[in-house]
Amino acid sequence: MPRLAFESFVARRYLTAKRRQAVISIITVVSILGVAAGVMALIIALAITNGFRNTLQKSLLGATAHVNVVEKEVGIGFEDWVPIAKNLEKLPHVSSASGVLYTQVLYSGPQMGQGGYLKGIPESATQEREELRRYVKQGSLDRLAKADGYPPILLGAKLAQRTGMMLDSIVTVIIPNGDITPAGARPSYPRFRVVGLFESGFYDVDNTFAYATLSDVQRVTGLENSINAIELKLDDINTAADVAAAATKVIGNKLTASNWEEANRSVLNALKMDRIVTIITISLIQLVAALNILISLIMMVMEKSKDIAILVSMGARWEQIRRIFIFQGLYIGAIGTAIGLVLGYGISYAAESGRWFTLDAEIYALSYVPFQPRPMDAIWVSAAALTVSFLATLYPARRATAVLPAEALRYE
Repeated sequence: MPRLAFESFVARRYLTAKRRQAVISIITVVSILGVAAGVMALIIALAITNGFRNTLQKSLLGATAHVNVVEKEVGIGFEDWVPIAKNLEKLPHVSSASGVLYTQVLYSGPQMGQGGYLKGIPESATQEREELRRYVKQGSLDRLAKADGYPPILLGAKLAQRTGMMLDSIVTVIIPNGDITPAGARPSYPRFRVVGLFESGFYDVDNTFAYATLSDVQRVTGLENSINAIELKLDDINTAADVAAAATKVIGNKLTASNWEEANRSVLNALKMDRIVTIITISLIQLVAALNILISLIMMVMEKSKDIAILVSMGARWEQIRRIFIFQGLYIGAIGTAIGLVLGYGISYAAESGRWFTLDAEIYALSYVPFQPRPMDAIWVSAAALTVSFLATLYPARRATAVLPAEALRYE
Protein backbone atom coordinates (compact mmCIF):
# COMPACT_ATOMS: atom_id res chain seq x y z
CA MET A 1 0.00 0.00 0.00
CA PRO A 2 1.13 3.60 -0.57
CA ARG A 3 2.45 5.51 2.41
CA LEU A 4 -0.29 6.28 5.00
CA ALA A 5 -2.89 4.38 2.91
CA PHE A 6 -3.07 1.61 5.53
CA GLU A 7 -3.69 4.03 8.41
CA SER A 8 -6.25 5.99 6.39
CA PHE A 9 -8.09 2.81 5.37
CA VAL A 10 -8.33 1.48 8.94
CA ALA A 11 -9.42 4.91 10.22
CA ARG A 12 -12.28 5.04 7.70
CA ARG A 13 -13.37 1.52 8.61
CA TYR A 14 -13.38 2.36 12.32
CA LEU A 15 -15.36 5.52 11.62
CA THR A 16 -18.07 3.81 9.57
CA ALA A 17 -18.23 0.38 11.24
CA LYS A 18 -21.13 -0.59 13.51
CA ARG A 19 -20.32 -0.13 17.18
CA ARG A 20 -20.86 -2.53 20.02
CA GLN A 21 -21.53 0.56 22.11
CA ALA A 22 -24.05 2.86 20.43
CA VAL A 23 -22.94 5.78 22.60
CA ILE A 24 -19.67 6.02 20.65
CA SER A 25 -21.59 6.48 17.39
CA ILE A 26 -23.77 9.11 19.01
CA ILE A 27 -20.75 11.03 20.34
CA THR A 28 -19.08 10.81 16.92
CA VAL A 29 -22.16 12.29 15.23
CA VAL A 30 -22.34 14.99 17.89
CA SER A 31 -18.66 15.75 17.27
CA ILE A 32 -19.28 16.20 13.53
CA LEU A 33 -22.30 18.40 14.20
CA GLY A 34 -20.32 20.41 16.75
CA VAL A 35 -17.54 21.15 14.27
CA ALA A 36 -20.13 21.98 11.59
CA ALA A 37 -22.01 24.32 13.95
CA GLY A 38 -18.82 26.13 14.93
CA VAL A 39 -17.65 26.60 11.33
CA MET A 40 -21.13 27.66 10.17
CA ALA A 41 -21.57 30.15 13.02
CA LEU A 42 -18.13 31.64 12.43
CA ILE A 43 -18.67 32.03 8.68
CA ILE A 44 -22.06 33.70 9.25
CA ALA A 45 -20.70 35.99 11.98
CA LEU A 46 -17.76 37.04 9.82
CA ALA A 47 -20.13 37.61 6.89
CA ILE A 48 -22.21 39.97 9.04
CA THR A 49 -19.14 41.83 10.31
CA ASN A 50 -17.74 42.16 6.80
CA GLY A 51 -21.16 43.22 5.52
CA PHE A 52 -21.51 46.02 8.06
CA ARG A 53 -17.98 47.29 7.44
CA ASN A 54 -18.16 47.14 3.64
CA THR A 55 -21.68 48.60 3.43
CA LEU A 56 -20.94 51.44 5.81
CA GLN A 57 -17.61 52.10 4.10
CA LYS A 58 -19.21 52.11 0.65
CA SER A 59 -22.03 54.40 1.78
CA LEU A 60 -19.68 56.77 3.59
CA LEU A 61 -17.19 57.03 0.76
CA GLY A 62 -19.96 57.47 -1.76
CA ALA A 63 -21.09 60.61 0.01
CA THR A 64 -17.88 61.88 1.60
CA ALA A 65 -14.27 62.36 0.56
CA HIS A 66 -11.36 59.98 1.06
CA VAL A 67 -9.23 62.90 2.28
CA ASN A 68 -10.54 66.29 3.45
CA VAL A 69 -8.51 69.50 3.48
CA VAL A 70 -10.06 72.14 5.74
CA GLU A 71 -9.06 75.21 7.73
CA LYS A 72 -7.34 74.57 11.05
CA GLU A 73 -9.41 77.30 12.67
CA VAL A 74 -13.08 77.47 11.84
CA GLY A 75 -13.71 80.41 9.54
CA ILE A 76 -15.95 81.51 6.72
CA GLY A 77 -13.87 79.75 4.08
CA PHE A 78 -10.91 80.50 1.83
CA GLU A 79 -10.69 81.76 -1.74
CA ASP A 80 -7.22 80.92 -3.07
CA TRP A 81 -7.92 77.21 -3.32
CA VAL A 82 -7.49 76.52 -7.05
CA PRO A 83 -3.64 76.39 -7.03
CA ILE A 84 -3.74 74.21 -3.92
CA ALA A 85 -6.18 71.78 -5.56
CA LYS A 86 -3.99 71.54 -8.66
CA ASN A 87 -0.94 70.72 -6.52
CA LEU A 88 -2.90 68.12 -4.58
CA GLU A 89 -3.97 66.41 -7.81
CA LYS A 90 -0.29 65.79 -8.58
CA LEU A 91 0.14 63.62 -5.46
CA PRO A 92 0.31 59.82 -5.95
CA HIS A 93 -3.06 58.00 -5.83
CA VAL A 94 -5.06 61.27 -6.02
CA SER A 95 -7.56 61.01 -8.87
CA SER A 96 -9.36 64.33 -8.23
CA ALA A 97 -9.31 67.35 -5.93
CA SER A 98 -12.46 69.47 -5.78
CA GLY A 99 -13.33 72.54 -3.76
CA VAL A 100 -16.71 72.25 -2.00
CA LEU A 101 -18.77 74.44 0.27
CA TYR A 102 -20.73 73.04 3.22
CA THR A 103 -23.23 75.00 5.22
CA GLN A 104 -25.62 74.01 7.99
CA VAL A 105 -29.20 74.88 7.13
CA LEU A 106 -32.84 74.16 7.95
CA TYR A 107 -35.06 72.64 5.28
CA SER A 108 -38.67 73.77 5.46
CA GLY A 109 -41.22 71.53 3.79
CA PRO A 110 -45.00 71.16 3.85
CA GLN A 111 -44.90 68.57 6.65
CA MET A 112 -42.11 69.77 8.95
CA GLY A 113 -38.71 71.39 9.12
CA GLN A 114 -35.52 69.35 9.24
CA GLY A 115 -31.98 70.43 10.03
CA GLY A 116 -29.22 69.30 7.73
CA TYR A 117 -26.36 70.28 5.46
CA LEU A 118 -26.27 71.86 2.04
CA LYS A 119 -23.23 70.93 0.00
CA GLY A 120 -22.12 72.75 -3.10
CA ILE A 121 -20.13 70.73 -5.62
CA PRO A 122 -18.48 72.23 -8.70
CA GLU A 123 -19.39 71.08 -12.18
CA SER A 124 -15.74 70.09 -12.68
CA ALA A 125 -16.01 67.43 -9.94
CA THR A 126 -16.84 64.70 -12.45
CA GLN A 127 -15.78 61.77 -10.26
CA GLU A 128 -17.89 62.86 -7.30
CA ARG A 129 -20.85 63.50 -9.58
CA GLU A 130 -20.54 60.03 -11.12
CA GLU A 131 -20.42 58.42 -7.69
CA LEU A 132 -23.45 60.45 -6.63
CA ARG A 133 -25.28 59.49 -9.84
CA ARG A 134 -25.33 55.82 -8.73
CA TYR A 135 -27.48 56.73 -5.73
CA VAL A 136 -30.09 58.86 -7.54
CA LYS A 137 -33.45 57.05 -7.22
CA GLN A 138 -35.73 59.76 -8.64
CA GLY A 139 -35.09 62.61 -11.01
CA SER A 140 -31.74 63.27 -12.64
CA LEU A 141 -28.36 64.53 -11.52
CA ASP A 142 -27.95 66.29 -14.88
CA ARG A 143 -30.71 68.72 -13.89
CA LEU A 144 -28.41 70.26 -11.26
CA ALA A 145 -26.77 72.21 -14.07
CA LYS A 146 -30.09 73.50 -15.47
CA ALA A 147 -31.74 76.31 -13.55
CA ASP A 148 -35.49 76.58 -14.10
CA GLY A 149 -36.59 79.71 -12.29
CA TYR A 150 -35.28 78.34 -8.99
CA PRO A 151 -31.78 76.94 -8.41
CA PRO A 152 -31.86 73.11 -8.52
CA ILE A 153 -31.20 70.89 -5.49
CA LEU A 154 -30.78 67.15 -4.94
CA LEU A 155 -32.29 65.94 -1.65
CA GLY A 156 -31.59 62.85 0.42
CA ALA A 157 -34.52 60.43 0.25
CA LYS A 158 -35.07 60.36 4.03
CA LEU A 159 -34.79 64.13 4.22
CA ALA A 160 -37.42 64.50 1.49
CA GLN A 161 -39.68 61.99 3.23
CA ARG A 162 -39.49 63.78 6.57
CA THR A 163 -40.10 67.25 5.16
CA GLY A 164 -42.75 66.08 2.70
CA MET A 165 -40.84 67.22 -0.38
CA MET A 166 -41.36 65.52 -3.72
CA LEU A 167 -39.75 65.69 -7.13
CA ASP A 168 -40.15 69.15 -8.77
CA SER A 169 -41.50 70.69 -5.58
CA ILE A 170 -40.08 73.91 -4.08
CA VAL A 171 -38.15 73.70 -0.80
CA THR A 172 -37.24 76.67 1.36
CA VAL A 173 -33.72 76.54 2.76
CA ILE A 174 -33.18 78.65 5.86
CA ILE A 175 -29.55 79.77 6.19
CA PRO A 176 -28.87 81.26 9.66
CA ASN A 177 -26.22 83.78 8.53
CA GLY A 178 -27.10 84.05 4.88
CA ASP A 179 -27.41 87.85 4.65
CA ILE A 180 -24.82 90.28 5.94
CA THR A 181 -26.25 93.72 6.72
CA PRO A 182 -24.91 96.81 8.53
CA ALA A 183 -26.84 95.62 11.55
CA GLY A 184 -25.19 92.21 11.42
CA ALA A 185 -25.92 88.78 10.00
CA ARG A 186 -29.47 87.64 9.59
CA PRO A 187 -31.15 84.52 8.16
CA SER A 188 -31.83 84.20 4.46
CA TYR A 189 -34.58 82.11 2.88
CA PRO A 190 -33.56 81.01 -0.61
CA ARG A 191 -35.86 78.62 -2.44
CA PHE A 192 -34.73 75.64 -4.52
CA ARG A 193 -36.45 73.28 -6.91
CA VAL A 194 -36.07 69.57 -6.11
CA VAL A 195 -34.64 67.95 -9.26
CA GLY A 196 -33.79 64.56 -7.76
CA LEU A 197 -33.73 62.31 -4.72
CA PHE A 198 -30.76 60.15 -3.78
CA GLU A 199 -30.40 57.21 -1.39
CA SER A 200 -26.87 56.15 -0.45
CA GLY A 201 -28.00 53.52 2.07
CA PHE A 202 -26.33 55.39 4.96
CA TYR A 203 -29.09 56.88 7.09
CA ASP A 204 -27.25 59.95 8.39
CA VAL A 205 -26.36 61.05 4.86
CA ASP A 206 -29.79 60.36 3.40
CA ASN A 207 -31.49 62.14 6.31
CA THR A 208 -29.41 65.33 6.47
CA PHE A 209 -27.64 66.02 3.16
CA ALA A 210 -28.64 67.84 0.01
CA TYR A 211 -26.53 68.83 -3.01
CA ALA A 212 -26.52 71.89 -5.23
CA THR A 213 -23.99 73.46 -7.58
CA LEU A 214 -21.09 75.24 -5.91
CA SER A 215 -21.96 78.55 -7.55
CA ASP A 216 -25.54 78.43 -6.22
CA VAL A 217 -24.44 77.63 -2.67
CA GLN A 218 -21.82 80.39 -2.79
CA ARG A 219 -24.45 82.85 -3.95
CA VAL A 220 -27.10 82.01 -1.32
CA THR A 221 -24.53 82.01 1.50
CA GLY A 222 -22.86 85.22 0.37
CA LEU A 223 -19.47 83.50 0.08
CA GLU A 224 -18.63 84.31 -3.53
CA ASN A 225 -15.57 82.41 -4.80
CA SER A 226 -15.05 80.81 -1.36
CA ILE A 227 -15.03 77.19 -0.25
CA ASN A 228 -14.49 75.56 3.14
CA ALA A 229 -13.07 72.18 2.08
CA ILE A 230 -11.04 70.53 -0.66
CA GLU A 231 -12.09 66.92 -1.13
CA LEU A 232 -9.67 64.36 -2.52
CA LYS A 233 -10.79 61.17 -4.23
CA LEU A 234 -8.22 58.39 -4.39
CA ASP A 235 -7.72 55.39 -6.65
CA ASP A 236 -6.92 53.29 -3.55
CA ILE A 237 -8.73 54.10 -0.30
CA ASN A 238 -6.14 52.17 1.72
CA THR A 239 -3.58 54.88 0.92
CA ALA A 240 -5.70 57.62 2.53
CA ALA A 241 -3.42 58.02 5.56
CA ASP A 242 -0.29 58.33 3.39
CA VAL A 243 -1.98 60.80 1.04
CA ALA A 244 -3.17 62.92 3.98
CA ALA A 245 0.39 63.01 5.33
CA ALA A 246 1.75 64.02 1.91
CA ALA A 247 -0.96 66.67 1.54
CA THR A 248 0.17 68.49 4.69
CA LYS A 249 3.40 69.41 2.88
CA VAL A 250 1.42 71.05 0.06
CA ILE A 251 -1.44 72.89 1.77
CA GLY A 252 0.47 75.21 4.08
CA ASN A 253 0.12 76.03 7.76
CA LYS A 254 -3.43 77.37 7.74
CA LEU A 255 -5.00 74.15 6.44
CA THR A 256 -5.08 70.58 7.72
CA ALA A 257 -5.73 67.23 6.05
CA SER A 258 -7.67 64.31 7.53
CA ASN A 259 -8.63 60.97 6.01
CA TRP A 260 -11.88 59.03 6.11
CA GLU A 261 -10.55 56.49 8.62
CA GLU A 262 -9.81 59.24 11.14
CA ALA A 263 -13.24 60.78 10.66
CA ASN A 264 -14.96 57.44 11.27
CA ARG A 265 -12.47 55.92 13.71
CA SER A 266 -15.06 55.16 16.40
CA VAL A 267 -17.29 53.20 14.01
CA LEU A 268 -14.38 51.28 12.45
CA ASN A 269 -12.87 50.46 15.86
CA ALA A 270 -16.24 49.23 17.09
CA LEU A 271 -16.56 46.93 14.08
CA LYS A 272 -12.99 45.67 14.55
CA MET A 273 -13.58 44.92 18.23
CA ASP A 274 -16.90 43.26 17.41
CA ARG A 275 -15.09 40.99 14.94
CA ILE A 276 -12.50 39.97 17.55
CA VAL A 277 -15.11 39.30 20.23
CA THR A 278 -17.21 37.31 17.76
CA ILE A 279 -14.28 35.10 16.77
CA ILE A 280 -13.35 34.44 20.41
CA THR A 281 -16.92 33.70 21.48
CA ILE A 282 -17.81 31.39 18.61
CA SER A 283 -14.46 29.60 18.90
CA LEU A 284 -15.79 28.16 22.16
CA ILE A 285 -18.13 26.04 20.03
CA GLN A 286 -15.04 24.56 18.35
CA LEU A 287 -13.56 23.76 21.75
CA VAL A 288 -16.72 21.88 22.75
CA ALA A 289 -16.55 19.96 19.46
CA ALA A 290 -12.88 19.16 20.16
CA LEU A 291 -13.82 17.76 23.57
CA ASN A 292 -16.41 15.53 21.90
CA ILE A 293 -13.76 14.28 19.46
CA LEU A 294 -11.44 13.62 22.40
CA ILE A 295 -14.07 11.63 24.27
CA SER A 296 -15.18 9.63 21.24
CA LEU A 297 -11.60 8.65 20.36
CA ILE A 298 -10.79 7.64 23.94
CA MET A 299 -13.84 5.40 23.97
CA MET A 300 -12.84 4.08 20.55
CA VAL A 301 -9.39 3.16 21.87
CA MET A 302 -10.96 1.32 24.78
CA GLU A 303 -13.34 -0.55 22.45
CA LYS A 304 -10.66 -1.41 19.89
CA SER A 305 -7.92 -2.47 22.30
CA LYS A 306 -8.08 -6.06 21.05
CA ASP A 307 -7.97 -4.89 17.43
CA ILE A 308 -4.91 -2.80 18.28
CA ALA A 309 -3.23 -5.80 19.87
CA ILE A 310 -3.95 -7.97 16.81
CA LEU A 311 -2.60 -5.30 14.41
CA VAL A 312 0.59 -4.96 16.46
CA SER A 313 0.97 -8.77 16.58
CA MET A 314 0.66 -8.84 12.80
CA GLY A 315 3.50 -6.36 12.41
CA ALA A 316 1.89 -2.93 12.58
CA ARG A 317 4.19 -0.31 14.07
CA TRP A 318 3.13 1.88 16.98
CA GLU A 319 3.50 4.98 14.77
CA GLN A 320 0.89 3.48 12.44
CA ILE A 321 -1.48 2.80 15.33
CA ARG A 322 -1.08 6.40 16.46
CA ARG A 323 -1.78 7.72 12.97
CA ILE A 324 -4.94 5.60 12.65
CA PHE A 325 -6.63 7.53 15.45
CA ILE A 326 -5.19 10.85 14.29
CA PHE A 327 -6.71 10.21 10.87
CA GLN A 328 -10.03 9.30 12.46
CA GLY A 329 -10.17 12.61 14.34
CA LEU A 330 -9.17 14.54 11.22
CA TYR A 331 -11.92 12.81 9.22
CA ILE A 332 -14.45 13.92 11.84
CA GLY A 333 -13.11 17.47 11.65
CA ALA A 334 -13.03 17.49 7.83
CA ILE A 335 -16.60 16.22 7.48
CA GLY A 336 -17.87 18.73 10.02
CA THR A 337 -15.90 21.55 8.39
CA ALA A 338 -17.29 20.74 4.93
CA ILE A 339 -20.86 20.69 6.24
CA GLY A 340 -20.30 23.94 8.15
CA LEU A 341 -18.85 25.73 5.12
CA VAL A 342 -21.75 24.70 2.88
CA LEU A 343 -24.34 25.77 5.47
CA GLY A 344 -22.51 28.97 6.44
CA TYR A 345 -22.01 30.27 2.91
CA GLY A 346 -25.43 29.04 1.77
CA ILE A 347 -27.26 30.81 4.60
CA SER A 348 -25.16 33.97 4.16
CA TYR A 349 -25.84 34.29 0.43
CA ALA A 350 -29.54 33.52 0.91
CA ALA A 351 -29.88 36.04 3.77
CA GLU A 352 -28.12 38.73 1.73
CA SER A 353 -30.23 38.24 -1.40
CA GLY A 354 -33.49 37.94 0.56
CA ARG A 355 -32.61 40.62 3.18
CA TRP A 356 -33.99 38.38 5.90
CA PHE A 357 -33.26 40.65 8.87
CA THR A 358 -34.42 44.28 8.87
CA LEU A 359 -33.04 47.03 11.10
CA ASP A 360 -34.16 50.41 12.34
CA ALA A 361 -32.15 52.72 10.08
CA GLU A 362 -32.34 55.58 12.59
CA ILE A 363 -30.39 53.49 15.12
CA TYR A 364 -28.12 51.30 12.99
CA ALA A 365 -27.73 53.58 9.92
CA LEU A 366 -28.67 50.57 7.72
CA SER A 367 -32.11 49.21 6.89
CA TYR A 368 -31.12 45.52 6.95
CA VAL A 369 -28.39 43.18 8.18
CA PRO A 370 -25.86 42.78 5.34
CA PHE A 371 -24.20 39.39 4.80
CA GLN A 372 -20.99 39.50 2.75
CA PRO A 373 -18.94 36.31 3.19
CA ARG A 374 -15.38 36.39 1.92
CA PRO A 375 -13.88 33.34 0.19
CA MET A 376 -10.61 33.86 2.09
CA ASP A 377 -12.41 33.30 5.41
CA ALA A 378 -13.09 29.69 4.38
CA ILE A 379 -9.34 29.00 4.28
CA TRP A 380 -8.39 30.13 7.77
CA VAL A 381 -11.65 28.96 9.38
CA SER A 382 -11.12 25.48 7.88
CA ALA A 383 -7.48 25.50 8.96
CA ALA A 384 -8.47 26.49 12.50
CA ALA A 385 -11.17 23.78 12.71
CA LEU A 386 -8.81 21.08 11.44
CA THR A 387 -6.04 22.23 13.78
CA VAL A 388 -8.34 22.00 16.79
CA SER A 389 -9.52 18.58 15.61
CA PHE A 390 -5.91 17.45 15.22
CA LEU A 391 -4.96 18.61 18.72
CA ALA A 392 -7.93 16.69 20.14
CA THR A 393 -6.54 13.45 18.65
CA LEU A 394 -3.09 13.61 20.24
CA TYR A 395 -3.98 12.23 23.66
CA PRO A 396 -6.22 9.37 22.44
CA ALA A 397 -3.59 8.43 19.82
CA ARG A 398 -0.98 8.31 22.56
CA ARG A 399 -3.27 6.16 24.71
CA ALA A 400 -3.62 3.74 21.80
CA THR A 401 0.14 3.11 21.83
CA ALA A 402 -0.03 2.21 25.54
CA VAL A 403 -2.15 -0.90 24.87
CA LEU A 404 -0.28 -4.09 25.87
CA PRO A 405 -0.96 -6.81 23.26
CA ALA A 406 -0.39 -9.63 25.74
CA GLU A 407 -2.86 -8.22 28.23
CA ALA A 408 -5.48 -7.41 25.56
CA LEU A 409 -5.33 -10.93 24.09
CA ARG A 410 -4.88 -12.90 27.34
CA TYR A 411 -8.35 -14.42 27.35
CA GLU A 412 -8.85 -14.66 23.58
